[in-house]
Amino acid sequence: MAQIKTGEKAGDFILENQKEKKINTADLKGKKLLLSFHPMAWTSVCAEQMKSLEANYAEFEKLNTVPLGISIDTAPSKNAWADSLGITRLDMLADFWPHGGLAQKLGVFMNKAGISGRANILLDENRKAVFVKIYPLDQVPDVKEIIKFLENKQ
Repeated sequence: MAQIKTGEKAGDFILENQKEKKINTADLKGKKLLLSFHPMAWTSVCAEQMKSLEANYAEFEKLNTVPLGISIDTAPSKNAWADSLGITRLDMLADFWPHGGLAQKLGVFMNKAGISGRANILLDENRKAVFVKIYPLDQVPDVKEIIKFLENKQ
């Protein structure tokens, strides 16, 4: 599937978080969503990406935005990883089954590798993409870039 583009609707979805709780984005009505895709748990670049979301969680709240860390890993794996990273607020979602279903729907799934790419997709309150950026796998996305974008949209 083609990668989602700015202006396109993504719609709502339901995925389990690291505590095996179903997160339904329809329940987050009126909030913006930052879908921060990372290839795999237990890797250093992905760890830095998730820790940056956790460290800036309060800033996202001020900007009416819910950050979500998403990968193809299972919820129990993400739970152990979140504990090891000291992540307590960030929902880390398991796009495990169907394998990479959300990443595929949004066009950020890497078929040959069987993982999502590294991407930040910002959805507005109507679930329309307002920011889409794909990053090299070895690069930690700059969370300040997203925060600045959100501040300029206020």
